[in-house]
Amino acid sequence: MTQFEVPIAFLVFNRPDTTARVFEAIRCIKPRKLLVVADGPRANRPGEAEKCAAVRSIVDLVDWPCEVLKNYSDANLGCKMRVSSGLDWVFEQVEEAIVIEDDCLPDPTFFRFCEVLLERYRYDQRIAQISGCNFQFGLKRNEDSYYFSKYNHIWGWASWRDRWAGCYDVSISNWPFIRDEGWLSDIHCDVKEVAFWKKIFEQVYLGKIDTWDYQWTFACWLQGRLTVLPNANLISNIGFGASATHTTSENAFSNIPLESLSFPLKHPVAIVNNRVMDARVYRSNFVVPLASRIKNKFCRLIRS
Repeated sequence: MTQFEVPIAFLVFNRPDTTARVFEAIRCIKPRKLLVVADGPRANRPGEAEKCAAVRSIVDLVDWPCEVLKNYSDANLGCKMRVSSGLDWVFEQVEEAIVIEDDCLPDPTFFRFCEVLLERYRYDQRIAQISGCNFQFGLKRNEDSYYFSKYNHIWGWASWRDRWAGCYDVSISNWPFIRDEGWLSDIHCDVKEVAFWKKIFEQVYLGKIDTWDYQWTFACWLQGRLTVLPNANLISNIGFGASATHTTSENAFSNIPLESLSFPLKHPVAIVNNRVMDARVYRSNFVVPLASRIKNKFCRLIRS
């Protein structure tokens, strides 16, 4: 029986339906090591304890030779502290891992894509992570298997201990210095984009956003690192809806069709961020969703 050698970190909470679908995708590759991070139920949510228990029972269905490590919280820590502390724990256990959440359904080629590139860029400190997301909706600049981006999408991704540990800071304590030095202007050419991220990081620093991923973006940018993004979409977020924590309403990014990559991969000739693709991501992922909260018609423009 062929087994997958890269450790898988599985982040779960309270959605048995999506968890079961993602678990089946994991089961198909039969990883030798599975690290499960689970948040606890919220005391003021009737029935959530039962949902969390149902999710954890799905993990107990591992039926292949596998070392299962569990990091379960009895109390609810929330998105910010549960994911950040869980990933701290993951990278204490293993040197590298593929991280997938309970609502991010992967194409089977996602796992091999991560495996190949974790090895290729293991000692290249220019690379922060490998992601399975593609939000270009069919746009390609060449026939390479992937490109490099300043944006580190986290709906299915992989990284190494030495990129996370010592770099990730959930409180982004360096933000006041970075803000006052005007450092964001060295990364973003667009003044509106600078203003957007300045506002986001200020809110994170002040504790007004219960999330962990903006801090990971901050850490990657602080180190001047890039993310590998595939030229095919390898992850579909199936968790949009009322039960979600953040993705509570469907939009152009919900249930994006899965695609596959062929192997061997065709590698880019240069390791530089693709500014054309990054500009499109900024418009589609941040500008348009922000505008849609004010005027709901904008999301359908992304697919045009």
